[in-house]
Amino acid sequence: MQHVSPIREPLVTGGKTYHDITEDVCRQVEAGPNPRWAAGLALSLVGLAIFIYSVYRTLWFGIGEWGLNRTVGWAWDITNFVWWVGIGHAGTLISAILLLFRQKWRTSINRAAEAMTIFAVICAAMFPVLHMGRPWLAYWVLPLPNTFGSLWVNFNSPLLWDVFAISTYFSVSLVFWYIGLIPDFATIRDRATGPIARRAYAALSMGWTGSAKAWSRYETVSLILAGLATPLVLSVHTIVSMDFATSVIPGWHTTIFPPYFVAGAIFSGFAMVLTLMIITRKLFHLEHYITLEHVESMNKVIILTGSIVGIAYTTEFFIAWYSGVEYEQYAFINRATGPYWWAYWSMMTCNVITPQLFWFRSIRRSLTATFIISIFVNIGMWFERFVIIVTSLHRDYLPSSWAMFSPTIIDVGVYVGTIGLFFTLFLLFCKFFPVVNMAEVKAILKSSSGVTHTHADTMHSTDKGLNTNTHNRHE
Repeated sequence: MQHVSPIREPLVTGGKTYHDITEDVCRQVEAGPNPRWAAGLALSLVGLAIFIYSVYRTLWFGIGEWGLNRTVGWAWDITNFVWWVGIGHAGTLISAILLLFRQKWRTSINRAAEAMTIFAVICAAMFPVLHMGRPWLAYWVLPLPNTFGSLWVNFNSPLLWDVFAISTYFSVSLVFWYIGLIPDFATIRDRATGPIARRAYAALSMGWTGSAKAWSRYETVSLILAGLATPLVLSVHTIVSMDFATSVIPGWHTTIFPPYFVAGAIFSGFAMVLTLMIITRKLFHLEHYITLEHVESMNKVIILTGSIVGIAYTTEFFIAWYSGVEYEQYAFINRATGPYWWAYWSMMTCNVITPQLFWFRSIRRSLTATFIISIFVNIGMWFERFVIIVTSLHRDYLPSSWAMFSPTIIDVGVYVGTIGLFFTLFLLFCKFFPVVNMAEVKAILKSSSGVTHTHADTMHSTDKGLNTNTHNRHE
């Protein structure tokens, strides 16, 4: 017997039934394009066109199209790489760790967060590949048997660890996301009227029947994948941080980077989930499924991780002073007072000061304030990566080699283009795939709306076809 809290608001509002959930979620897949969705896709395609042109210029004319120089060899490219990997962190956290902790508020947002993870990792992977200069030789980073004599990968390099960590992260996230989609694909398959849609969703649903045995295996596989994905939440950005922490460059050579990067990744990832969920909620009229309770819960995570990031910034300065190493001390003084001071203080304002507004419940539950603050957080997290990378490189041990970095139009084009690529993929996902996990939302409906349903109704996955008797009973 499950106790329904008289204090906590339901996770699904509006007195929804199982049939209502199916209709509301499937409507955006089965109906024609929403005008606002079409406008968003058109804007995203403009960004994608900018990306294609910028990549063409990079490949045809070389890395000289970017603003890199002999002193600043990493800049916007690696900044954007770390930023996109960080954004992809929230999907695994929501889908895996919160599943293991039985947090029911994850059910309405986990699918979109998982999709965001996959698309963000795709965008992130673009930058190291382009930075190679010869992306057609990208397969050289893999430990494959070859005929090039003694050519082999350097297993001591954190750059190679990145390859393994991010490819594993992408693979597990993709499988986890797809497994969760199978029952909902079956629902759309059984509702489809056109032959092309019926065949497409029949292939995607992989013969799902909705039987008790199928559900049992589905839940077992979900738990196994959640167990596999949980270490990835910690390991991926830990390994990304080692790209810097294992070097001897002042400003990078610090042991605080792994937990600091992980907290920052969850921080920026949740901010991007909020940005996307607020847009999706309005675009597809999902106010009863993505409620203020979901927004408030995510804002609480942002308060926590934002505070951890703020402590990490303070700790960095303290350790630089406590180390007694003048080069380390200068690296941090230069960040705050040097020529890139504006980037440092933008980072501090957006990442440390702005999220503290969420201590006020009225702001935490305000969609407008949440949307604005989530944008500020991701701006601040981009500046954090820029500050770490560029300000640590542009003034090294030799003043004669000091240099400034200025991005070129191609630098900006590649970055803006990946945003266009990301939103193009996300909007296509929202149109052709169910953006809310119908099966999991139905499973929490009993405790959310106070409506009593049978166990058979909870296990029901299709409104037509194999389970019509169950469907008729709860309608």
